[in-house]
Amino acid sequence: MGLPKTPFICIFSVFLVILITPTECASGDTNLVYKGCAKQALSDPSGVYSQALSTLFGSLVSQSSKSKFYKTTTGTGQTTITGLFQCRGDLSNVDCYKCVNGLPILIDKLCGTPTPVAARIQLLGCYMLYEVSGFPQISGMEMLYKTCSGKNAPGSGFEEKRDTAFSTLENGMASASINGFYTANYESVFVLGQCEGDVGNADCGECVKSAVQKAQVECGSSVSGQIFLHKCFVSFNYYPNGAPKKSSSSSYWSPSPSAGTGQNTGKTVAIILGGAAGVGFLVICMLFARNQMKKHDDY
Repeated sequence: MGLPKTPFICIFSVFLVILITPTECASGDTNLVYKGCAKQALSDPSGVYSQALSTLFGSLVSQSSKSKFYKTTTGTGQTTITGLFQCRGDLSNVDCYKCVNGLPILIDKLCGTPTPVAARIQLLGCYMLYEVSGFPQISGMEMLYKTCSGKNAPGSGFEEKRDTAFSTLENGMASASINGFYTANYESVFVLGQCEGDVGNADCGECVKSAVQKAQVECGSSVSGQIFLHKCFVSFNYYPNGAPKKSSSSSYWSPSPSAGTGQNTGKTVAIILGGAAGVGFLVICMLFARNQMKKHDDY
């Protein structure tokens, strides 16, 4: 793409790693935010894994017209593959299906062949993840990806407004009735949080609290940003000139002229992605796109 490459951080481990790579995207729910493809390829001379993966993808896509989160496994023994999808909480079932439907093709296109042992593709409105049995796991609060706008609002009272909005978000996420998704706004600061579909209320609250703290530290006075942890994410956007109108393909989490051009201050991160127990969160999402991120397509 000709964009300058961001620094690259490795979390050293004896385990497998997935490279999380940010990519340029626009405001539509099906635009790419980042991809994660395991370095290790599947050894599949008999085609057993390929068949199991095809079955898994079919099951996930079919469920996306009925639910915004679904997690399942296919195969047996060492050939077991666990996968899930999750859509952003404000999407309808129809839009969720439209978002999820193209993810298997994107995984194949972006991760290539041979097929990796694990992969995750994050779009603005949804994500899909799969991993084979035995893939190592990480903390649910591990940061996978971040982006902060290049436009700042120092000395304007913005940070106080943002923190008040975040406080409302944290309190809302602790409620037993919000199903792991909550939005709030305070004086033109719009915030959103979402947890993996099978995370309990208490753990969800702790995860969002951790993500909020990271957003405050990592993004400083940036007028917008997103923090993706393994099991939850938060997003914030400041619209001092008024929030954009919602449409079927955008929301308050889509870019607006007032958000500035932005820049990717996140880093391309090598992470350990969880095993079956850690399959999860994520990153469902939203967010402020072309005007708020400059990303890489390749790693």
